[in-house]
Amino acid sequence: MLKIKNLTKSYGKRKILQDLNLHIQAGEIYGLLGPNGAGKTTTINIICNLLQADSGSIEINELPISEATKSWLGVAPQENLLYKNLSCQENLNFYAKIYGLTSKERRQKIEATLAAVNLLDRAKTPVENLSGGMKRRVNIAVALVHQPKLLILDEPTTGLDIETRYEIWELIQNLKKQGMTILLTTHLLDEAERLCQRIGILKEGKIISEGSLEELRKLIPAQEIVVIETEKEEEAIARANQLGFTHRRYGSDLTFWLPKHLELKEIIACFDGISLDSITRKSVELEHIYIEVTQSHNKI
Repeated sequence: MLKIKNLTKSYGKRKILQDLNLHIQAGEIYGLLGPNGAGKTTTINIICNLLQADSGSIEINELPISEATKSWLGVAPQENLLYKNLSCQENLNFYAKIYGLTSKERRQKIEATLAAVNLLDRAKTPVENLSGGMKRRVNIAVALVHQPKLLILDEPTTGLDIETRYEIWELIQNLKKQGMTILLTTHLLDEAERLCQRIGILKEGKIISEGSLEELRKLIPAQEIVVIETEKEEEAIARANQLGFTHRRYGSDLTFWLPKHLELKEIIACFDGISLDSITRKSVELEHIYIEVTQSHNKI
């Protein structure tokens, strides 16, 4: 559905994108992760034909991006692009006109789109009277009103409470079930874990790792991660080194990568003679992968 090949973009001597290659398959949710300044926004702006790349190519459904592909693409930016004094229906009507929909098409698609985001009963409600989650759903509806094939969601749940996040996640999953192809950017790693079939980690304008969550887990040689609290951290690290366990710090947590699953009593036995305050067992999560990949890239 979306093919990006050897995309480059610089501002003066600062390279924003460096031979970026990305292929998103039809019907999948692809998560694009990366720190601020990695090039996510620049990539989106070039896909939307709002910014000119220095070199490289982008195709949507095998067609180079142009006015001809405009109707294939829907974009819901992080900041809601809504007129707060207009109703949901009026907002969608305004944007549908921009996409050139006829009066009859607008009536049909506005109703269908509001139903898809579960806001049909709020069609005539001014946006300013909606909750934050409802506003975000209207923002997504604006991107859907012309029935695009590819939807870009830029940080769709940033700033929302957990209940509202679940509502947006359910909406995104429903869109996928209807065949929508989605490019999702997010800083919420649990969001990417839950929603995305494949994930790309972008840093300094390059995809440095890509794959399904299971494929990315193979980057960390561990079957399990154990968090240990102890006043004798240096002794615990030395013992772990003797046993061949890799240790890492995630924030204030002292963790150890276990090459195989062990029973709790076996883990305790590994640190025999060292006073342990607590042991927490975790599976390898996207958080661990992301930190490892981005920090390792810094060392190259």
